[in-house]
Amino acid sequence: MRTATVAAAVVALAAVTAWPASAINTYNAVPAPERTEVGALVATWDDDDNPATPDRVDWVCSGTMVDADTFLTAAHCVDGWPSNVEFHVSLLQDVQGALDAATGTPAQKAAAVGVAGVAHAHPAYPGNSADSHDIAVIQLPAEQVAARWSFTPATLPTAGRLDTMSPKALDATEYTVVGYGTEEARNGPGGHTHPGGGVRMKAPLGFNALNNTWLRLSMNESQGNGGACYGDSGGPNFATIDGRRVLVATTITGDAPCYATNVVYRLDAPSARSFLAPFVALP
Repeated sequence: MRTATVAAAVVALAAVTAWPASAINTYNAVPAPERTEVGALVATWDDDDNPATPDRVDWVCSGTMVDADTFLTAAHCVDGWPSNVEFHVSLLQDVQGALDAATGTPAQKAAAVGVAGVAHAHPAYPGNSADSHDIAVIQLPAEQVAARWSFTPATLPTAGRLDTMSPKALDATEYTVVGYGTEEARNGPGGHTHPGGGVRMKAPLGFNALNNTWLRLSMNESQGNGGACYGDSGGPNFATIDGRRVLVATTITGDAPCYATNVVYRLDAPSARSFLAPFVALP
């Protein structure tokens, strides 16, 4: 998965230089058609803010439906765009394939694959290293979403849930990352490239570390783990807690080649919960 897709130059540059993006890698990863609550953020925009020139359309990040009309993603996915940007959310399994098959203007292609919504980023973003406030939602018309897709919204964690778990319990927990991002870095004549992306994938992760706002998850291939990459930003990191799949964090950053660590923003922490409270009923 990729944090912010490299195709969206405005966002991707910021993501690569400031927040190395994340995506689902090829190793230990499989398609995730059953994760119908996980979707892709699609953007239409104009490079020079001139309506006389052609607009562009691409999927740019990942995210999760947390209720009937709220799509959870990362703030850096919706920040720094031209003023004419419009966001759509798609819950299709193969968003890239659907965009490739769509015809018409960029706006018509976006409407063919997704539902238009309004972005709301944390007002304190970009914050600092202790708390980046890198969280956002897209508010959607619930009726239009329900008319196109069936899904069960993800379960959010209770306040401080990860803090109640012992190091042994955290280490034993099953973690899964889901998203639409690109693959791990490959060497070529022009240097590193990150191929693929645009299809919903999932991979297991291992526990690495926990602090006040961040959860770090291991992507070590030799331990059976996969991981996230560019375009996976904003996408879910699930943990199986007491037999239930809980959306404990969202992908934000990691190592640039997408081989080692997925650094994810905790949703049980006070900052995330205070931001989400106006948009979704919290447990």
